[in-house]
Amino acid sequence: MSNLMKLLTLVLMLGASGIAKADYELLQKKNCFACHAMDKRKYGPNFKEISVKYATDKNATTYIAKKIKAGGSGVWGLDMMPPQAQVTDAEATTLAKYILSLK
Repeated sequence: MSNLMKLLTLVLMLGASGIAKADYELLQKKNCFACHAMDKRKYGPNFKEISVKYATDKNATTYIAKKIKAGGSGVWGLDMMPPQAQVTDAEATTLAKYILSLK
C-alpha cells in the first residue's frame, strides 16, 4: 500500500472515531443514559437492541428520531419514553444514526 493510501486510511479512521465519540457524548449530554444503556436493559431497551430491531428498516433513522422527540410506548412492552423536547430535530437524527450504527 502506498504511503498516500496509508495516510488517507488513517485520516478516515481518525475522523470516523471522532464522529462516533461526539455522538456518544451527545447521548450523555441529552441524558439518554438515565433510561438506556449500551448493551444492558435499564428502564428502556438498550441501544444495541434498538439497532438490531431496526437493522433492515429503511425508514429507521426517521422513525427513531421521531420517537426520541415525541416519546411513546408499546414498542418495547409497557415501558414508556417521555418526549424529549430539549433534543433538536438535528440532534435526534444524529442520535438515531449513531444508535443504528451500533452492533
